Amino acid sequence: MNTNNPVVWKLLPLLFYFLPFSLPALNVQITGKEASIDFRGEYNKALLYSVDFSTIGSVELNKLYTCKSGISFGAIDNGFTIHTFVQNRIGPLFGQPLYFSLAYIYNGLPAYEAHAHTLLPVASFNGRRAGINIGPGLCFTRFYGEKSIFESMLSAYVYVNFVNNERLCIGMSLGNFNDFYAGTTGSYSLSLNSLIRFDKQWSLINNIELLQSGSVALAANFYGIACRTGVRFTW
Repeated sequence: MNTNNPVVWKLLPLLFYFLPFSLPALNVQITGKEASIDFRGEYNKALLYSVDFSTIGSVELNKLYTCKSGISFGAIDNGFTIHTFVQNRIGPLFGQPLYFSLAYIYNGLPAYEAHAHTLLPVASFNGRRAGINIGPGLCFTRFYGEKSIFESMLSAYVYVNFVNNERLCIGMSLGNFNDFYAGTTGSYSLSLNSLIRFDKQWSLINNIELLQSGSVALAANFYGIACRTGVRFTW
């Protein structure tokens, strides 16, 4: 496949949107739906202040297969950003909270004519108290119309919940990827997370992140801090 052809990258996300319809038509039931919106503000040494607004939706089929997608628009000092993703996940498997997923992530910075396309297959063990998500990130990046640059990187995300009951979830996480972004091993965030469940449908999400960006470990290009708040509706 010619990865330098822009038409290829425009058509690739469609594969993920149509994957759910390849499931057998017999006995397919929608067993869960979820939507969320959130606002995030960030300060770092490179871009100074930035903000973004995002929305995510997901549909669960037969309590086994989940299709999830989202879009985010952000504003930085001299332009704006666009982030989108589509993820297909299967699980739980073998009677355990074991999942396998494949995601496509697009990150765009039009002011710099920068476009990044990432394929992210991930194996996950997501327990109530702790979990780990790990997989290889395959990223193609283009700047100013030049040929695509390919990078492969280890993507990992771990979390621990200190409190997790019907009303409240409080925990911490460490990782170099999320729904909208997959970074190098030296680009990661440490986050304090909270989720307040008002009832079975409405929840309030709050995160505080300490960010680090560099090529290896603490060989940093910049540090930053970000706060995110949003609401989630499940039905």
